[in-house]
Amino acid sequence: MAETLSEHEVIIVGGGPAGATAAWELVKNGVDCLILDREAFPREKLCAGWITPEVVRDLEFVPEDYPYRFLTFDVLNISIKGLKLPFRAPQHSIRRFEFDRWLVERSGAPVTIHNVRHVVADENGFIIDDKFRCRYLIGAGGTRCPVYRDLFRSLQPRAKELQVVTQELEYPCQYEDGNCYLWFFTDGLPGYGWYVPKADGYVNVGVGGVANKLRRKGDDIKRHWQALIDRLIKTGLINVPPGQPGGYSYFLRAKADITHQGNAYLIGDATGLATRDMCEGIGPAVQSGLMAARAIHHKTTFDLAQVDAHTLGPKIVYRALDYAFTGNRA
Repeated sequence: MAETLSEHEVIIVGGGPAGATAAWELVKNGVDCLILDREAFPREKLCAGWITPEVVRDLEFVPEDYPYRFLTFDVLNISIKGLKLPFRAPQHSIRRFEFDRWLVERSGAPVTIHNVRHVVADENGFIIDDKFRCRYLIGAGGTRCPVYRDLFRSLQPRAKELQVVTQELEYPCQYEDGNCYLWFFTDGLPGYGWYVPKADGYVNVGVGGVANKLRRKGDDIKRHWQALIDRLIKTGLINVPPGQPGGYSYFLRAKADITHQGNAYLIGDATGLATRDMCEGIGPAVQSGLMAARAIHHKTTFDLAQVDAHTLGPKIVYRALDYAFTGNRA
């Protein structure tokens, strides 16, 4: 006898900030939805864990009511090829394993642990692994999202020139400087390094670079990781050397002409929305999650051109960083 499919109005593949935000908006409006994620929450997630005031605004939460570690710093110490540009605006840091768990739990949506292998569209919607059926489908599974792979990849290939590779680690470290530091294009790196302090004595440090530029130069992101650690120790920002970093890749914002087809939508890193100046992905993930949910429930237009392509306000800064990363002067 054939197995009965678990049927839902909306299925969201991926429970990170993009997927959990979409679920939160749908549940608020009484829409039946299910989150599928390959891991149980809380789970570790490589990410600097920096969030902007716009994220706090879009998620409609008061930092004082957030139940986990949350740190506000007033200054972003930005350095571009040695030119120091302190950016005075409140920013925040969280620890991703706590933040993602909170977002999923707050959404009120049921979560099923399932590693999606195959997605098929039919006349009634979508079937996932012969186990789940839905009318609407949201792909929020990050860079390797199976919804992108099965339904969108042939229509919207990745912009390989915008792929960023990283090395990073979050670890306990009693720091003295509670502000964030970002170094762009130092020591020939086609990218950036960061120092992001967290509440209760943790820091996240890492480097990211445009993959094809590193390859063309015969360079290695691991060399830049070690250069960053040497700099952090020399300047006294860290007093305990980190252990071995982890790595991942993602895509900066490209022109995405096809981000939904029929009742299937792509959001967050599944469609490559990290900002082109600061490589920040949580804000665009949250914005796109809200947009997809509203497109489904309120029948509004789903146009990812409305998602912020830059993090910083001053045009002279974000345009310079945009051009350095992508060669785009727009």
